[in-house]
Amino acid sequence: MKFLNETMQSYYIEKYSIQSLFSFPITPFIQVCQFERGEFIYKEDSYPQYLYYLVEGKAKLYVTHENGKVSLINFLQAPTFMGEVELLNSQRYSKAIQTVTKTICLAIPINTCKNKLLTDVTFLRHLCSFLSEKATRISAKYTQNQAYPLENRLAAFIMLSADDNFYKEKHTEVCEYLGVSYRHLLHVLAQLCKSNIIERQSRGYIIKDREYLEKIAKLN
Repeated sequence: MKFLNETMQSYYIEKYSIQSLFSFPITPFIQVCQFERGEFIYKEDSYPQYLYYLVEGKAKLYVTHENGKVSLINFLQAPTFMGEVELLNSQRYSKAIQTVTKTICLAIPINTCKNKLLTDVTFLRHLCSFLSEKATRISAKYTQNQAYPLENRLAAFIMLSADDNFYKEKHTEVCEYLGVSYRHLLHVLAQLCKSNIIERQSRGYIIKDREYLEKIAKLN
């Protein structure tokens, strides 16, 4: 992770102004940072130093259980807050958030702004709406796992998790996230390869027919 210089900071703050979400001047507190693909925004069991507002890129949220098993919980796309639950509950330590693509975030230092944030009615009202929408999306994912064939759900997952036209998520994590067997997942991936929708590479899959994936990925 690196903090961008003053010129680039001004560019991103102006381009992705979030002042409307706050009743006090937030811009003087904001820093702009860039994460490369595969970097951790938060590591597990850490306490966030910043409340991040993701404005460009994608990241994934996951947890490692005591037995070593890793569970993929969700994908995060711009625009979204990260670290908001930890802000509200100071005793809660974060799950891991790792970037899927190069990512740009507006960073608000928690130690400096916590009291302002937690007493800002405008921000808290927006945060309540944001958390409600996030809970609704998570519920919808579980409903879709029951209502749609794996081909459709996998297409949506590939589009969500791919970096540009390259998809490389671990099969075991995808199986748990989509609620399917390893064998079923491999079968559908093989069918997509056979139809020249995707192409297998040594480290993942190249998307060959993005239009088809987008078409069958529409679950609503």
